[in-house]
Order: sequence, then structure tokens, then C-alpha cells
Amino acid sequence: MDTPAELGEFLRTRRARLKPEDVGLVSYGAQRRVPGLRREELAQLAGVSPAYYARLEQGQSGNASEGVLDALARALRLSDDEHTHLRNLARPGRAKRRPPERAVCVRPGTKQLIDAMDGVPAIVLDRRSDVLAWNPLGHGLVGDHLDFTAPDRPTERPNLQRLLFLDPHTRELYPRWEEEAKRAVSSLRLMAGRCPDDRRLAELVGELLMKSPEFAALWQRHPVRNCVSGVKSFHHPLVGPMELSFETLRMPDETGQWTLMYSARRGSPAEAGLSLLRTLVEAHPVTAPADGGPRRSADGPGRSGRGVDSVKDLA
Repeated sequence: MDTPAELGEFLRTRRARLKPEDVGLVSYGAQRRVPGLRREELAQLAGVSPAYYARLEQGQSGNASEGVLDALARALRLSDDEHTHLRNLARPGRAKRRPPERAVCVRPGTKQLIDAMDGVPAIVLDRRSDVLAWNPLGHGLVGDHLDFTAPDRPTERPNLQRLLFLDPHTRELYPRWEEEAKRAVSSLRLMAGRCPDDRRLAELVGELLMKSPEFAALWQRHPVRNCVSGVKSFHHPLVGPMELSFETLRMPDETGQWTLMYSARRGSPAEAGLSLLRTLVEAHPVTAPADGGPRRSADGPGRSGRGVDSVKDLA
């Protein structure tokens, strides 16, 4: 990704959301060509010269000090996640010559762990949100119209970001789709800043920019947020509406793998819905037919009968 251009875009979006009166400045009259703060106003607040700030925003200065970045973050009233993102964009690590990338696989111990999570939908993802593994309840919650074993084949793995924006079945799963979409783009923006030389991540962003006008509009606004926990609304086609809490656990190594887990508040309608979904999944387990391809048992709970070919259609 073009990190200097990304830095300029990020700074401009954050300038645009602040008014002079928001930061204690006297406006230079009512006529302003652009919304928000001018460059010279932000430079004044941050204690840097307008010329230096202009070079920074134009991607012509790659050695901004920590003090300057901290001052800009304070002046722009950035959140902690936005402050981290600013540092990633302003001081990216030097590109390293890497060997050909190998397919990432879930660790056996991690797969064993999520399979042992009785009653907890769990999904293991890489930093691009490719599904590396899911337990039966996780699959039943977010991907029952997809092949359960697709994560075992690197070229056919579902990607949660791609599904959210390009798959109509996934879209129907979220009654607050716009909220979920903003959360997804915010996380993807943060990851793109951390990994500017990740070719496959850049390809995913490029694909979504071309195929989804809604993604493109959100991406242009440059939202940044590390969404590690919260509540999501679902409208599952088999068990109805559910409000589920989610938590994420990131692996302490450098693989970028993380686990997404869902739970319901005790005694809530969502707990009953999740229990019903578990019953349906257990009643119709994935079987291995003679041709080697996975399928649920007869009259299983799948929504559309679509298998792995549906994932290929999104690529």
C-alpha cells in the first residue's frame, strides 16, 4: 500500500472533523473552502511550522519524531487506536525481502481448543480475516451456507470481510449491517497500517473497493478502531434474532492469528437461541461422504445447499 498517501488521507480526514471553535481557535471568517481545520491552524496547535506539516501531509517527510506525532495526535484529539495508526503510517518499518509466502494453518492445539468449547461459537482467523478454522457452532452461526471444511483448503477459505460486503446470505445475518460494516472497515484500516507490505491484504482491499461501493465509501472516511470486544446483533434464519457478546484473543506469536468467540447473557432470549442452534448443529453433524466432500446429514440446517463453490463465486 502507498503509505505516504495513506498518511495524508488520514490526516486530512481528521482535520476535516474538527472546527476552529472545537479547539479554542478564532475562525478566520465564515467562508472556508474546506471543512474543518486548515493546515496552518493544525500546525499552530501542534507547535510545528505550516511548511513542515504540509510536507508531512503530502508524504514528503518520512522521519517525523515521536514528539511531533504525539503533538499532532493531541491536536487532532485522536483516540488511542487512531494514535497508534498515525504512528504506523508515519513511520512504517522498512520493507524486507520475504520468501514466498506459505499458506498459514491453524495450530493443532488451537483447533483442539475451539473444538472443546462446548456451547461457544468460535472462529480462528488470520490478520486478513481468512477463516483458518471454526468449530461446528461457529460455522452454524456465521457460515452454515458454506462448506464446513473450506478452511482446510487455503485457496478456498472464506474471508469474513469479503462475505460481509459481497455475500447476500451474510448480509441478511446482520440486521444492523451498516454498524457491522463500519466495524469491519475500522479493523481492516488498522491492520493495513500495521502491515503495509502485506500483498494479499492489499489485494483484498482492492477487490472490495472495486466490487462494493459501500466499502469504498467507508474506506474513504478512514475509520480506525481496534474492535476487540462488544455486542453484535444477529438475525439467524433458523433461530431468529440474537444479541451476542463477542471477545477476541490474539496469539502472542507473529502469525497474526486470532480467535473470535461469541456468548449470550445468562437467562436472555439469545441464550435460548444459541442453545437451539447448538441442538440443530448437533442433530445434523457434518459427515464425510464417499467422494471426500463434506456435507451435513440429510435435512440438515443449511440455508441454501451451497457449498464451497459459493466461496469461489465471491473471489
